[in-house]
Amino acid sequence: MNVDRRLLRLLAAARGWFSAAVASGIFAVACAVVQAWSLSRAIGGVFLRHEALSKVFFFLALFAAAAALRYALNWLGAASGARVAESIKRDLRTRLTTKIFALGPEYAAGGRSGELANTLTRGVEALDAYFAQYLPQLCITALAPWVILAVVFKFDWLSAVIMLVTAPLIPFFMMLIGSTAKRMTDRQWQSLSRMSAHFLDVLQGLPALKLLGRAREQADGVAQVSDAYRKATMQVLRVAFLSALALEMLATLSTAVVAVELGLRLLHGRIGFEHALMILILCPEFYGPLRTLGARFHAGMEGVSAAARLHEILDAPEAAQNARETRDRVLDPVSALNRLPSTLLSSSSDSFHPPLTLSFSAVGFSYPGRSVPALSDVSFDLRPGEITALIGTSGAGKTTAAKMLLRFIAPCSGKILVNGADLALLPPDEWRRLVAWLPQRPHLFHGTLAENIALARPAATADEIETAARAAHVHEFAEQLPQGYATLLGERGARLSGGQAQRVALARAFLKDAPLLILDEPTSALDAASEAAVSAALQRLAAGRTTLLIAHRMATVERAAHVVVLEHGRVVEQGAPAELLRNAGPFAGMVALQAEAGA
Repeated sequence: MNVDRRLLRLLAAARGWFSAAVASGIFAVACAVVQAWSLSRAIGGVFLRHEALSKVFFFLALFAAAAALRYALNWLGAASGARVAESIKRDLRTRLTTKIFALGPEYAAGGRSGELANTLTRGVEALDAYFAQYLPQLCITALAPWVILAVVFKFDWLSAVIMLVTAPLIPFFMMLIGSTAKRMTDRQWQSLSRMSAHFLDVLQGLPALKLLGRAREQADGVAQVSDAYRKATMQVLRVAFLSALALEMLATLSTAVVAVELGLRLLHGRIGFEHALMILILCPEFYGPLRTLGARFHAGMEGVSAAARLHEILDAPEAAQNARETRDRVLDPVSALNRLPSTLLSSSSDSFHPPLTLSFSAVGFSYPGRSVPALSDVSFDLRPGEITALIGTSGAGKTTAAKMLLRFIAPCSGKILVNGADLALLPPDEWRRLVAWLPQRPHLFHGTLAENIALARPAATADEIETAARAAHVHEFAEQLPQGYATLLGERGARLSGGQAQRVALARAFLKDAPLLILDEPTSALDAASEAAVSAALQRLAAGRTTLLIAHRMATVERAAHVVVLEHGRVVEQGAPAELLRNAGPFAGMVALQAEAGA
């Protein structure tokens, strides 16, 4: 009957409202019984016994009161179902958001952002009909018809038997059609996810497509993906309409069978008029919950199809939960924590940060699905007050090493030590309080300039934000914005140039004031003027901190005290820049190659 057990567990948080929705439906059916009895009694009194209005007024009033109460119960049932769905969707959104943040950017980067956005929006909304309509109706259908059947059996056992025999035909055909509809609904959901992912990818890449003159070709691709979704949707609707027709026909034919046998027996005087009329009125009410369940069956299938993807996200293993970390925490958590230096355990204060010494010790990492490891037996140190440059060609493993320090991924072998303690033993959130990251392309959100800077430390005051902005040379252009620091920047910092966006990210690092600084070639995409301003600010920011500089240009490496050269995931050379130049190894070759290219 299209029920997902994991979704049923979510009902625990809204059990009261769900019970109210089901109880309202059952009491509404009881009101229908009262209506049928009172109406048949009033009609029989007027047309058979020629009773005056005063004689049947009580039954008419009872009919009207039952109708009003039934309307109120139906409204209460719908409102309770809506509260159930809203409560579960809110809880599910919270859990999904928390889970995605815990999974880190590696998980989001592993798929298409449009598909993920569709799952978190349309996917969660698809559960609305499932919890608000389908599940309550499923419970009502399992209970309510028995109320009517018991009443009918009291007055006429033959009609009750006919209803009992014909009723299972409706759920039987519902399940028979549902197996086909389920496959089509899954296909429709996959088509919608692909369309959302493709459309968002095209929108995000529109500037590049326009520059390359390929925008018109992408319109054809969007049309093809949209047409595939249209066809999948029409197939689902075709099955839904056909199944609705079949269920309505079965319910109508079943009612007709009861009506025929009642009419024949009424002509031969084997059943009273009032009883026959009451049963005839109750017959559509008996099949009504089954017909309603059939109409809501497809809404339930869409919810189950969407839930499958939601469960995949919730069940995805978090990056930091590798086997070694789990072994240390579960098997010997006390001794593991005892190995942590007290300076790190007490570093939660914003006013105090210990100097950090980090050591990569025989670190290895392989991405899923790739045969060649990204890092293999990598060892080097990051010392307080020094800039360590990590250089190498694209794919050498530089970004992978940075992701490990950010706790986005965890080593498959070896370990990273922080002041002698295993980094894996530190809670990721607490560790990231000690890290400031300046990526090559920082992300600015649709908020004010002040809000974007304060992202590094939300509790910062306006004076602290301005101090950080001055240090990063943001104040120079902030005063020229329409509302100053209160100016909305737009998604991805639409109002700012690349150099200005980089300075905002630099202001975040100044505001955070963390002891570990990770710089991913922060000046590579800047013009000469912006690069000079950002470079000067970076020199001040790196003073006294442990700094990892991911470098692609040799001019950036000149500021480093120590250079680590990576090739194919391995350390091939490391030392002071001057020493490496004298050795005439890979580093010297890179410097010479870039000098030749610049000439």
